Amino acid sequence: MTVAELQKTANEIRKGIIKATHAAKSGHPGGSLSSADMFAYLYFEEMNIDPKNPKMEDRDRFVLSKGHVAPGLYSTLAERGFFPKEDLLTLRHIDSYLQGHPDMKKIPGVDMSSGSLGQGISAAVGMALAAKLKGKDYRTYTLLGDGEIQEGQVWEAAMSAGFRKLDNLVVIVDNNGLQIDGKIDDVCSPYPIDAKFEAFNFNVINIDGHNFDEIADALKKAKECKGKPTAIIMKTVKGKGVSFMENQVGWHGSAPNDEQCEQALNELEKVGC
Repeated sequence: MTVAELQKTANEIRKGIIKATHAAKSGHPGGSLSSADMFAYLYFEEMNIDPKNPKMEDRDRFVLSKGHVAPGLYSTLAERGFFPKEDLLTLRHIDSYLQGHPDMKKIPGVDMSSGSLGQGISAAVGMALAAKLKGKDYRTYTLLGDGEIQEGQVWEAAMSAGFRKLDNLVVIVDNNGLQIDGKIDDVCSPYPIDAKFEAFNFNVINIDGHNFDEIADALKKAKECKGKPTAIIMKTVKGKGVSFMENQVGWHGSAPNDEQCEQALNELEKVGC
């Protein structure tokens, strides 16, 4: 896909996020919007996946370690054709398969149930190790929040991945600078993030998470790196694409009302023109 096509796809993903959280009257739009460009690149350009065969044995795996940004993942899966886009409007409704956190038993395209922060990266490390033990060449990607990496389990998993030289693993940190209680460096600073991963024997790449050229280059370098897992630290804007949500901590876990939904979709529609 061209950069313009990727931008259009990411914009459609953002529209789905807004529609889903508005319909649910709950959810986490801020971090979903900041991750949309990476979601678009992974699912439409990078990963070996097949919506018609979501359990394909040799598919690449993805683990949403920050499981609360499920609206972003769901919108991406729907855009990619894993399930109907209209189902996004059932987010968090009783009897809907699209609940507040991903469920691998019910949602096509979800490789791991997640939600308890810090645990997803451990599952991803296990998947990457399994591929090595089986002699398979599929790759595993996992997306973490920058607030999430305050969890100790993240660093136990990183230590294991670095020690076992899991070069088929890519850990992506969405560094939007905000978590539910405020700025990450006010709550419990994880900085310097890159130096921490380097200490655990990771190949570390810092990028602008809204620049598709930088995303593409980072993932290319991750494939070329041998003997080390890769950590991509992407600087992003929480609420990216919706003016009144950008860099506002209150949109970590708040849903837009009718008026806000209309404004957000109008703004995103203009971007897509």
